[in-house]
This record gives sequence, structure tokens and C-alpha cells, in this order.
Amino acid sequence: MTTKLAWRNLAHDRVRLVVTLVGIVFSVVLMGMQSGLLVGFTRTTTGLVDNARADLWMVPKGTLDVDLGGPLDERRRYQALAVAGVAKAEPYLVNFARWKKPDGGTESIQLVGHQLGDVLGGPWNLEVGSIDDLRRPDGVIVDRLYAGKLGVSAVGDTVEINGRRARVVGFTRGIRTFTQSPYVFTSLPNAREFVGLPGTTVGYVLLALAPGADAAAVESEIEARIPEVEVYQSAAFAESSSSYWLFTTGAGFSLIISALLGLVVGIVIVAQTLYASTIDRLPEYATLKAMGAPNSYLYRIIVAQAGIGAVIGYAAGIVIVIGLVFASREASAAPVLPVSLALGLGALTLVMCIGAAVLSIRKVMAIDPVGVFR
Repeated sequence: MTTKLAWRNLAHDRVRLVVTLVGIVFSVVLMGMQSGLLVGFTRTTTGLVDNARADLWMVPKGTLDVDLGGPLDERRRYQALAVAGVAKAEPYLVNFARWKKPDGGTESIQLVGHQLGDVLGGPWNLEVGSIDDLRRPDGVIVDRLYAGKLGVSAVGDTVEINGRRARVVGFTRGIRTFTQSPYVFTSLPNAREFVGLPGTTVGYVLLALAPGADAAAVESEIEARIPEVEVYQSAAFAESSSSYWLFTTGAGFSLIISALLGLVVGIVIVAQTLYASTIDRLPEYATLKAMGAPNSYLYRIIVAQAGIGAVIGYAAGIVIVIGLVFASREASAAPVLPVSLALGLGALTLVMCIGAAVLSIRKVMAIDPVGVFR
């Protein structure tokens, strides 16, 4: 009965209802897109780590981010293999390079070299070509998102990397980079040739553990035997890379501030909208009070109205957010809407709406029912 009366009270004035819902929808879209962008950028910073399929990363001491690793002697790989619990140790290289487009102009890229034939490292989401195509001495694989930026469109296109000829042998889809220097995948020998590094230099060593091995124990043992390196479990290195970009660079800080502002503005909009909506209906509440309705009954109606507004506004808003996320899926900076974020936004919208309604209850308590009959 309370919910039915709350809905009738809301639907009685269609214009006021639409204005209330527009405010809630706008705040959901604002919060959803800003938070989605932050989640998308966070995932972008850890793409290489999340998709390398390694249990542990052996990195040069002091390395905090996967995009900014230093040189490491490949002998460390063999030292790691001697540690009990290590099943595989594969070299991996990430290095910035200059990409010269076929029609002129240069772009900065991040060259990613991995050992062919191994399961660790390497490109994912392969759309055209195969990893075996990287056996060509000049073969590279790029992502469709950055094909236009790099001036290539099809397999067989030739470019120059640091003055050496390279040939596109495949395309991936959806591999983004936070630095806006596209990842370009190739074999480890090719990568060394392109950037001019000796044949014994790597950037990282990717480690796979033997079944039943204790990751923390292996990590400690390697660091004890090889003081020049640090060993991260994959989740820890992903967190370190993400934290580096988000908290130590201006770009990451701007994203965090934008997301927080989106939340604050969304909360203010919902609070103001619901508060004004409740205050506008004071005459209706006064009428109910004059008819003998207790304050608790009025409170339930107000909370029910806020809940109805929250559910309808959230449903419409999240549909718009999903549409915008889908429409921007091919963009280089795409928002992401995981289920946890969508559910969190729903809970936050409900809490904001009910909280704003509760703020207006004091006004309802102060209503003089006699005033209705004057």
C-alpha cells in the first residue's frame, strides 16, 4: 500500500517526475563514465602483465612499471632456472623505439620481444596472422586500434623501426597502451636487432612455477641468490605498474580527480533533485497528516518514492552507460564497465536517493496539518 501510494504521488505530476528522473539518470551516466574511464586506464597499464601468463616476473632492481624496465643480463635467467620450484624462465623485452610510417612521419612505439615457441609473453587477441609469422627476420604484429596512427592497413605493409625495415605480419585487436606509444610485438631476436641491444640483453625474465611450488618461497630464494634483481608475483607487479601511472604521473592523477569529481557532482545532483522533489510535495504530505497519518507512515512513503526514483533512474542511466561503453570500444582510451562497478553504482544511487529523501524528513515533521484547511 505504501509503495502504491508513493508511486501515485510520484506519477501525479509527470513533469516533476521527469525532472527528478533526468537528474538521477544524468548523475548515473556521469559517475559511470568517469569511473569506467578510470577502470579502463587502470587495466590498460597492466595489460602486458595480465596477459603474459607468467607466475613471477624477475625485473631489474628498482623497476616499478612494466613499460619502463631496464636492461638485464640473460645469465640471470639461467640462475633463476637453478632455483627449486621454477619450471620455466623465458626472456622478455619491452623497449621504446621510433616507427617511421610508409608515407613519412614518425611515431613512438613500445617494442615487445618474446621467445617464440614459448607460452609466456607474446601477443593475445590475435585477429590476423599467427605468432609463427614472427619468425621472419623483420616480422612485427600491431594492433588494429593503432593501425591508422602507424600508417599501416594490411599484412605485408613495410615500415622502418629505428632505421631497420620491418614488415607487418599480423594484427591484434584491443591491446591498448597507457603511454599512447602502441605495443608492437615481435620475436626477441628481432627486438634486439631493432633497438640495437646485444644478444645477451633482456628486459625481464618471465617465470612459470612447477606444480605445487610456493611462489613466495621461490621469490625470496631468487632475490637472495641474485641481488641485482627483484621478483614480483604477477598480481603484485600489475599493481605496482598501475600505481606508478596512477599516483606518480600527472595523467593518472588527473583521471583520479576526474573520477572523484564525477562522483561528487553526481551525489550533489541526486541529493538536490530528491530533496527538492520531496519539498515540492509538502502539501500532499500535509494533507495525509491532516487525515491522521502518523509520521512513520509519511517516512515510509518518502523513502519508497526515493527508492522508486533510484531504481528507474539507475536502470535508464546504466543502459545509457552500457551503450556509450559499447560505442567507444574501438577508441584508444575506452571506458570499461565491469559487473562490480555496475552493481556498485546501483547501490550508490539507491543510498544517495534515500539519503537525500531522509534529509528532507525534518521539513515533513514540521508540517502544520491545520494549514491545509486554511
